[in-house]
Amino acid sequence: MTHETLASYANVSLYSAMVVLTLSMLGYAVYLAGLLPARDAAVESADAQDRELVAAGGGTVSSDASSDGAASPTPTDSEVPLRARKAGGVAQTLAILGTLLLFASAALRGASVERWPLGNMFEFGVASALFTMVVFVVWGLRRDLRWLGIFVVAPVLVLLGLANTVWYTEAAELMPSLKSIWLVIHVTVATISVGLFAVGFVVALLYLAKDRFGESRGVLRAVPDSRTLERLAYSLHIIAFPLWTFTLIAGAIWARQAWGSYWNWDPKEVWTFIIWVVYAAYMHARVTRGWRRQSATWIAVAGFACIIVNYSIVNMYFVGMHSYSGL
Repeated sequence: MTHETLASYANVSLYSAMVVLTLSMLGYAVYLAGLLPARDAAVESADAQDRELVAAGGGTVSSDASSDGAASPTPTDSEVPLRARKAGGVAQTLAILGTLLLFASAALRGASVERWPLGNMFEFGVASALFTMVVFVVWGLRRDLRWLGIFVVAPVLVLLGLANTVWYTEAAELMPSLKSIWLVIHVTVATISVGLFAVGFVVALLYLAKDRFGESRGVLRAVPDSRTLERLAYSLHIIAFPLWTFTLIAGAIWARQAWGSYWNWDPKEVWTFIIWVVYAAYMHARVTRGWRRQSATWIAVAGFACIIVNYSIVNMYFVGMHSYSGL
């Protein structure tokens, strides 16, 4: 099989993944639509029980329970309409299939040029989408994340759309400075951490929205309570941050090997360090007494904004030793 054939199969796998993930997103939307009335019914049932307790002299109930982050009632799976449950199950299966197709696309792309498929912005975009989906799918094996599906898959599709239309580069050999084992180590770990940060970013935004609007705004009624969302976001960031720290260290070692110096004040190096500092500030604020969880989470959101700047603006418009976007 020729290299050109493998490259074409890689593109077919990528397009197929986008179709499958689009169907998955629609399935998650149907599930979320069915979850809303089920959660509303659970809240009404809990309120009725609280009123009965008050009437019987069993205590008082605060009307601000949901607004201060207290856990809101969660419907059991059997209380969710059957159609929505089926749609959620199909969406999960399609998400797994789409992830496998993304993996196949990356593997075929690498095989077509006999190298690790992380040599330009297009390949990094596909890999970032892949690892974001891997994080979501693997995490979903441990807990029910069907409510989160549409919020993860939709941005992944946007990223893949940008990769295909704006960043697409034909499969080709690497420039000499990138032909190193450190490409595999440094860039792969960076991509994994970006996948974790991406899902953490989505959950962090949901937390901030839920904390701001509580149970009063549309689709927010279908997601867990704000305390749960905040803990979930932190659990992802606490895994991603050490990986990004390793990325920074591995990049310095590779720079020493390739350019003779551990640090060259290259724009990419500087922004990688800025990202590390912002997330370090989030980690510190999250465990420091006196910091509100909302304020700390905004720092995490700023960290992902820095990742977006680093990948898009810095890669495309800043001239430096990392100018290998392929555009």
